Amino acid sequence: MKKKILLLAFIGFCTLNLSAQEEVRGEERYVPETDLETIKNIEHWQDIKFGLLMHWGPYSQWGIVESWSICPEDEDWCRRKGYTDYNEYLKDYEALQTTFNPVEFDPAKWASAARDAGMKYVVFTTKHHDGFCMFDTKYTDYKITSAKTPFHTNPKADVTKEIFDSFRKEGLLIGAYFSKPDWHSPYYWWPEFTASDRNVNYDPLAYPERWEQFVQFTHNQIDELVSNYGRVDILWFDGGWVRKRTDEEIRNAYRRMGESSKSGFIKSRSINQDIRMDDIVANARKKQPGIIVVDRAVYGKNQNYLTPENRVPEQTLPYPWESCIIAGGSWSYAFNAKYMDGRQGIKMLVDIVSKGGNLLLNIAPSPKGAWDQGAYDLLKEYGAWLKVNGEAIYETKPLEPYKEGKVCFTQNPGKKSRYLIYISEKGEDTPPEKIVLKSIMLNKGDKVTLLGTSLRLKTKQTDEGLEITIPESFRQNPKYKYAWTIKIKN
Repeated sequence: MKKKILLLAFIGFCTLNLSAQEEVRGEERYVPETDLETIKNIEHWQDIKFGLLMHWGPYSQWGIVESWSICPEDEDWCRRKGYTDYNEYLKDYEALQTTFNPVEFDPAKWASAARDAGMKYVVFTTKHHDGFCMFDTKYTDYKITSAKTPFHTNPKADVTKEIFDSFRKEGLLIGAYFSKPDWHSPYYWWPEFTASDRNVNYDPLAYPERWEQFVQFTHNQIDELVSNYGRVDILWFDGGWVRKRTDEEIRNAYRRMGESSKSGFIKSRSINQDIRMDDIVANARKKQPGIIVVDRAVYGKNQNYLTPENRVPEQTLPYPWESCIIAGGSWSYAFNAKYMDGRQGIKMLVDIVSKGGNLLLNIAPSPKGAWDQGAYDLLKEYGAWLKVNGEAIYETKPLEPYKEGKVCFTQNPGKKSRYLIYISEKGEDTPPEKIVLKSIMLNKGDKVTLLGTSLRLKTKQTDEGLEITIPESFRQNPKYKYAWTIKIKN
């Protein structure tokens, strides 16, 4: 009988956790870090909750998706409008270097806006897949500081340095986005062969010397970033198909070839593109002790946190994570982009934080090096709300069941505080008179208040659950918008 009860309990546990386990799919598995200083930094990163991502490069002049239009795959994001000749398109795309002149570039203004919005870290695209470097590398001339680029004469030509210095000055952690694939490098897309997809266009096993040249090129550029740009807190690698693969993985990929029409993706799973990431991380931590490394979508110890892209998981995930979300338009600059409004933005932040994640919000600078007004407007909304409600966001942990109706839950065990964040719908400009929650109970000595006020709220336990009354005086003048936070302090 005891064994039967244990079996039923185990089945029940598995059933309850099924949807959460579905989030841990494929490459979304986690290997805990062992470096003590890095572990400490990951824990701090999990406390700061809100960051800024910026995709920027010469492609912003066309208002197109970053890099992907030069990838010869048959996907929506790779389509080349107005061109029938791929080589002609590639030539014109790479010529964007000769007209890229962001004369309105003012990173101090961006950093100030991010700080006032409550953002605590920034991740900037030092190099995307197209290979154009937004930093002063000595290993290629395809860069913003090249004499071929008009902006190279500007005192702020090394935009990565200027961005890192400006945001660091405002107290934000610094993250360097770096693309592992490089579609401009002759060591990745060898001119002797035609590229057919996103991968290296030759077999590294057949041409090991050429692949080694690409490996060294990659190591050298990353070393520049961790050696020449001050304190870097996060190395954020993209291009998960560039990774080491075992013989078994390659055999399994070939076995599955007949099961998919997406030959490009099959190929991406069958080529061993080992850039020796362990060595890269060891060197980075030698130069930058405790640096967080995010080898995106690559299962293993070099993915210190995971990065669901443009989506919010349904439930909490059993590892550190951040949702990368577009604020407006696309990842790269889009003309006439429509940005999410304050209600959408705050709802998203609260939803993510209540599930234990961070929000990395993407804002794309224009060809001239400016942000749209819509980006500044959205950040002002965040700042106004977090100024009052920040304690329900920063340094918090999830609180089961994470959400009930319109109310999301967080907690700060160290401060013996629980937070109930009521998220309004469009047209709902004041909180309701009463909030009733079945999943929250009061303990002896609990004090229930409303953030932004000195009001102590009336509560009572009913058959429907804990009933909390919002005073009419606050409902008539709520002081801040979109979401209201009830604090339970023991």
